[in-house]
Amino acid sequence: MKKVFGLLFVAGLFTFASCNNTEETATEVETTETVEEVEVETEMEVDTTATMDTTTVQ
Repeated sequence: MKKVFGLLFVAGLFTFASCNNTEETATEVETTETVEEVEVETEMEVDTTATMDTTTVQ
């Protein structure tokens, strides 16, 4: 009978030892996202050879 209680006691210890709190490990993991913004510089060339048509202005 002592051996049976001993086995039940050891089985109970393994049961409680194998349980863990999964909420703590889920909250400890944090994900961070890094976003790199790229500025696009565009230069527009001005057409200096264009002239204004003044023949149709009244």
